[in-house]
Amino acid sequence: MSNRITGAMLTGATLNDLNSALTKLQRSAAELSSGHSILEASDNPYGASRTLDLKSQLDGLGSYASSVSDGISWTNTAGGAMANMNTVLQRIREVMLQAGNDTNNAGDLKNLGMVVGQLTETVKQDANIKYGGQYLFSGTATSAAPYALGENDEYQGNTETLARAIGPGSTVVVSTDLQSVLGNGQASGDGKLLDVLRTIQQHLNEGTPEAREKLVGSDLKALDEGMEGLTQLQALSGSANEQLQVAAARIESLEGSIEKALSNTYDTDFAKSTIEYSNEQAAYQAALHAGANIVQESLLNFLR
Repeated sequence: MSNRITGAMLTGATLNDLNSALTKLQRSAAELSSGHSILEASDNPYGASRTLDLKSQLDGLGSYASSVSDGISWTNTAGGAMANMNTVLQRIREVMLQAGNDTNNAGDLKNLGMVVGQLTETVKQDANIKYGGQYLFSGTATSAAPYALGENDEYQGNTETLARAIGPGSTVVVSTDLQSVLGNGQASGDGKLLDVLRTIQQHLNEGTPEAREKLVGSDLKALDEGMEGLTQLQALSGSANEQLQVAAARIESLEGSIEKALSNTYDTDFAKSTIEYSNEQAAYQAALHAGANIVQESLLNFLR
């Protein structure tokens, strides 16, 4: 028995070829329009799985990058506030040396005492600095101002630490224990900066020879020690900032590497896909033209 190629068979084969060519053309068009080489997981199961893993890694790095950026801004703001305090304290030191001049009378010393009182309030204002609506020097009690303005110098925060995550299981402490340097004021007698500043103001107001002697003696020594403590806190904050800067650079480098790997796995090679699309479009047009010449249904074939 001989096999005969019928018109219906020829038509079916031609249509199948046309549909196959159209499917390839549509696939290339979809890759170009979406910018992705993997449109469905079945296209490349391994590539799809790797894409999900890489995207997950990028999401995690994005979270750490945000945390690090916040930590950098936090420590920069804290460092700036402490630098301002040091400037104010240096001004108070100059006032003390000025007060030691024998040409000053009791009235002059009281005026200098007022200046010290105002500068002390400036120190407390710097201690109450905020970042992102949170007080930087209150420990974890970020909604409470560390110090009330006025005569009350008692610390209102706590000494618990705040940290920022820079990687899996890795953090950097960004909080600064300013209370360890400023203390709780003259009422506490703790010998820390606010206590020292109030004592300086008191001795200026007294204006006696004994008070003057303390100003350029024990008071000056206590102030210098307090300023040294503040400088050490600045150094700690600066060290934390450096750690965060290094972490930021590392995260940026990792993000670049992962984004490149993701692009190689998931993104369309536009040069290659454009050439393929042009070739498939030309092939499809040629197939349509050829098919139109091959598949010519006669009235008799149609009636059959």
